[in-house]
Amino acid sequence: MTTKFSIWVSEPQFSYIEIAHACGVRRLVLDIEHGIFPLHALDQFIAFAKAKGMNVLSKVAGPHAEAIQQAIDCGSDGVIVPHIMSAEHAMDICATAKFPPMGTRSYYGGRPVNFMKPAATYFDDENRRVKCLPMIEAGTALDEVEKIVALDFVDGLFPGPTDLALSKGQGFYSFDDQSRADLQRCADAARAIGKIWVMPAWTAAERRFAVENGADEVCISTQYAAIRNGIQGALKGLGDEGYSL
Repeated sequence: MTTKFSIWVSEPQFSYIEIAHACGVRRLVLDIEHGIFPLHALDQFIAFAKAKGMNVLSKVAGPHAEAIQQAIDCGSDGVIVPHIMSAEHAMDICATAKFPPMGTRSYYGGRPVNFMKPAATYFDDENRRVKCLPMIEAGTALDEVEKIVALDFVDGLFPGPTDLALSKGQGFYSFDDQSRADLQRCADAARAIGKIWVMPAWTAAERRFAVENGADEVCISTQYAAIRNGIQGALKGLGDEGYSL
């Protein structure tokens, strides 16, 4: 399996996606939870990204049925579900991403069916297409990660390294030995039963770890970091020329 790479998006700047697409980016992770995505803007933004042929995973606003279904109804290829606390919690919440009898997703006759009557295979096709990735960002979830990823309506895992370290009393995440062990457990749990895992990885060491451990997708940069790095690069160039602000 070849690892795919994506970028993290925190607000619906259409030109940012046009630039990213022109640079070759074809995969996005939308941070609805901490970002600025009013529902109407989310609807338009996902449609825009999908029209450009991009794959979209949406980290939804919270572990709620409505948040999950809104992201899917807007056209997301998958949902990342934050604040899952246990296997029992995942069983209640993540089922929302899949149609019955597998899950409890509610039917919407809009964008997912091209605003038409769906084909007879639609519900099974959608259950395969839409990925449900609970976040492992609490110590209690990590304790039951093998049970969580084994659920039929869970397609894989998305560890949240910073919150996971904080929840376990390890302080700020630094990709130290303990954090690597926690991430390794997530990777091993997913791979052991043939499911995927996706990792946010802002450094070369994290990316190497993710690729070596068979991550399906690695998110390599945030929207704001990319903008800041561009500004800092311009300022460094200015300094190298002997000028300052």
